[in-house]
Amino acid sequence: MDGAHVEETARLGGPGRRVVLGGAVAAGLAVTVAGCAVPPPGRGRTAAPAAPLSAPRTPLLLQILAHPDDDLYFMNPDTQHALDSGVPLVSVYVTGGEANGDNRVVSDTSPHVYDKAAYSSARHQGLRQAYAVLLGLDKYAPWEKSVAELRGGHRAEVNRLQHRGRSVELVFLNTAMHTPLGGRMGLPSLWEDHRLQLPVVIAEGSPLTRAKSYTYDDLVDVLAGLLADYSPTLVQTLDPDPDIQHSSPADRAHDSEQPGYADHADHTAAASFAWAALIRHAERGNAFLATAYRAYYNRHWPKNLPAGVLAEKAAHLVPYGGSKDWQCGNPGGCGDYNVGGKRPLTNWKGWVRSTHHRHPGARLLVSEDGAHAYGVLGLRAVRWSRSGDDQWGAPQDLGGSPLAPVLGGATLPDGRQLLFALRFSSLQGRAGANTREVVLLEQAAPGGEFTAWKGLGNPERGDDRGRRIGPPVAVTAPDGRVHLFVRNADRGISSRIRGGDGAWSPWRDLGGESVQEGLSGVVDGRGRVHVFAAGADTVHHWTQSAPGAPLGPVPSRLPLAVDPVAPVVLGDSAGDGDGVQLLYRTCADPAKARKDPGSPASPRLTSVRLDGSPARPVALDGYGPVAAAGGHVLGTDEQGRVQLAGALAGAGRVSKRTRGAVPVGPPTLYVRDGHPLAMGLGVDATPWSWRP
Repeated sequence: MDGAHVEETARLGGPGRRVVLGGAVAAGLAVTVAGCAVPPPGRGRTAAPAAPLSAPRTPLLLQILAHPDDDLYFMNPDTQHALDSGVPLVSVYVTGGEANGDNRVVSDTSPHVYDKAAYSSARHQGLRQAYAVLLGLDKYAPWEKSVAELRGGHRAEVNRLQHRGRSVELVFLNTAMHTPLGGRMGLPSLWEDHRLQLPVVIAEGSPLTRAKSYTYDDLVDVLAGLLADYSPTLVQTLDPDPDIQHSSPADRAHDSEQPGYADHADHTAAASFAWAALIRHAERGNAFLATAYRAYYNRHWPKNLPAGVLAEKAAHLVPYGGSKDWQCGNPGGCGDYNVGGKRPLTNWKGWVRSTHHRHPGARLLVSEDGAHAYGVLGLRAVRWSRSGDDQWGAPQDLGGSPLAPVLGGATLPDGRQLLFALRFSSLQGRAGANTREVVLLEQAAPGGEFTAWKGLGNPERGDDRGRRIGPPVAVTAPDGRVHLFVRNADRGISSRIRGGDGAWSPWRDLGGESVQEGLSGVVDGRGRVHVFAAGADTVHHWTQSAPGAPLGPVPSRLPLAVDPVAPVVLGDSAGDGDGVQLLYRTCADPAKARKDPGSPASPRLTSVRLDGSPARPVALDGYGPVAAAGGHVLGTDEQGRVQLAGALAGAGRVSKRTRGAVPVGPPTLYVRDGHPLAMGLGVDATPWSWRP
């Protein structure tokens, strides 16, 4: 986060060469990612890199950020949950965060002091204070400071702190936030310009006293080297593909956003470099999970953290912000002063009030018989097989790399599995192609092997708009047709339909506007397909007038949702509101939902029918989306623990999972013969199962 210093810049990753289309990839054209050739989906069953998938190692979380505090604003409470469980944390900060060197509270009228080395140092100290408190120590706890030798002769300051078996390492690459000549934004310019050499800011008091400038290739190599050295099981990044956001220069300055997009340009550049490095890391067969986090996206939508979770998240920014009156012993200062005190909570932009994944959804997709689960590991699709005692076997590599973290799926009437994914078909800086496509993997026979990956293209025209689409969601209708949906660049939804003969229709825009990422679909008792999406002021709804009819939007009187919606089929009587019940969380104070900085989310579940009337209540307080099946509801409590309620079946008892790896993303619910099984992927990059 660096909203206190707003600058104009060219659109990061704007329209480039149109060299890759979905149909072209399926026809066998190679694509390029950060200068490396990537096999196309249509070339053999495993379009994955040649290196076999390795086994995950000791759990470790590695974060790649643009600025000091991006993790505290946009990745917590997820980071805190992993750290609290004993998972080691490594945070890599790409820029020095020095901005113009003026470290002050906005209301401070004292003379301006522009000292970039001091401001960078003060923000480093703020991070040390914040993470010391997160580890249960005094904010002034002493850290071990050293200099690490990185790839290509580069060097970086590293800070380490351990306490009661938990550890944090802070790695400061400290690239300058501005170019040496012309004052352009440094990291976005480095992503675009192959000739640029971006210097390093030497923070005041740092053990690092000299450092080389970075080129584009240098930064990708260094990040890839850090991934290789630390071998994380989970990598967290910022958003490489933020929403398109048209606003006036005044509004853009007000919201601290880059021209044309709902985020800071440094966030987008840091995320792009991070994913370029992740793709190189994946090519070597490394097994890991990845999560990209939205950032200034939080400004534009209802806030999704309840008051208790929000208060704890904001409290960890207090020691980061610090104060110029603190006596921390750091020569550059004791924090990022404009972030201290209550300012994160009172800031009208509301960034701290939400935590959003760029690719939301459960990390495990379970087959109808429950014997197999599918997910993304090392940026490629894999399949795990489950034994009778709920133990998972080794992952089977299904290829497709590089894929976004969440798969969509559908089962054909004959029992064959379809897997859908969002693919980084090209990710290049230096004005190269930057494209995304939806891809499909189809099972050749029920329970058998899969055929080759197939490209389904992109509903958007042009590379820039094509980057904004979301992960695919699919539903199989009773007539055997498969309906595929994605959120599009206009924040509506687009669809393709697979006919009973296997042929796909063209992409069709289903309309809608201002819906969040995270679609959900269901087939009601009449055989009609429904799709739901959380919007800015209501839950948006598309359905069919009759089975087999085209889908279209329907008027909605539903309370707004702060997260994706869980639809539950109840039957088909008029009293059941068309036979579908919706479960989700809404705002604690709807009257403040559209006012800055926004209302906290309610920890309670909203339970409504499609006409907006109340449905049977479900007692499962917590935060985040839920899943519902077979009379059970699965979600997380305010401490991030998985919990299950049998309220739909009338039981009303809540069970909590208290052991095992911290989940990554929402858990999956599978019910067979009335017995629930929760499962997911953990921070150790392996599947877990839990029977309450």
